[in-house]
Amino acid sequence: MDLFNYAFMQRALLAALFTGLAAPAVGTYLVQRRMALMGDGIGHVAVTGVALGLLTGASPTWTAVVVAVLGAVLIEVIRERGHTNGDVALALLFYGGLAGGVLLTGLGGQSAARLQEYLFGAITTISATDVLITMALAAVVILCCVGLSPQLFAVAHDQEFARVSGLNARAYNLLVAVLAAVTVTVAMRTVGLLLVSALMVVPVATSQQLTRSFRTTLGAAMALGTAASVGGLVVSAFASERATVAPGPAIVLLSLAGFVATWPIGAWLRHRARLHAPFLAVPVPDHEATEGQHAHDHGPTCGHPAVEHGDHVDYIHDGHRHAAHGGHYDEH
Repeated sequence: MDLFNYAFMQRALLAALFTGLAAPAVGTYLVQRRMALMGDGIGHVAVTGVALGLLTGASPTWTAVVVAVLGAVLIEVIRERGHTNGDVALALLFYGGLAGGVLLTGLGGQSAARLQEYLFGAITTISATDVLITMALAAVVILCCVGLSPQLFAVAHDQEFARVSGLNARAYNLLVAVLAAVTVTVAMRTVGLLLVSALMVVPVATSQQLTRSFRTTLGAAMALGTAASVGGLVVSAFASERATVAPGPAIVLLSLAGFVATWPIGAWLRHRARLHAPFLAVPVPDHEATEGQHAHDHGPTCGHPAVEHGDHVDYIHDGHRHAAHGGHYDEH
């Protein structure tokens, strides 16, 4: 397509590529910590940073980075110290960040259209300087998320175990929050501050439908995020010949379409895994050896949980273990 011979489209492709890699990398840890909406909260705070840049004449990207990092650290401190739960802290950032951004934009005499470039993305208007900043910040995020994946996963999965293992859980939690803030500002010209959370979370949710290990989920999420980001830009470019299609919403909708397409496959894989599981994870009674006749015939299809016991299988029934031995059952 001739359109991709233009410099602005080449810059947009580079920005989409690096954003698609970085956003799901951080999103994987947020989803693991059950803080999938943290990207939304930081995105709203970053609106104030963008408005501050427009008001002062500074670079909106750098002011957004600073304000977003401060907001992310604040929400992590509030969450950790238990002054309020994570949802309430996110809500405070939602409302305060967006309201402050709109107020500062008006005070600076800027139009709503100028702010809208950052709210919903304007990747085709990104400058060469912004592309370099995006690539540099995204590279830092990717290196941290991949290089520190064992430590970050340990803290995200079980903080108490991570602390016992000698990890500084607080430092790693703050690192994830800062990386999320940087990622939000990286993606604000690609999908926009109001849609960035979708690119951080949806590829991860799609990846979880098809994978079982954390490392595989991380890699697949980054691949899916890249495909959605670049693919959404391409779809937008082709569709714009007949109508105006913004790249940001196209990227998000393509990512959501991937999730919808893989959900039935994930449901089938989970059902298949349950069928092939040899033993169910159920509370197992202690042994109380008694012997006697038993009218029920236990077996793989009897419907009672099976528990491995030495060289045979016990079936849990009426709060006891029943094991078939010859023509009778031992009740443990």
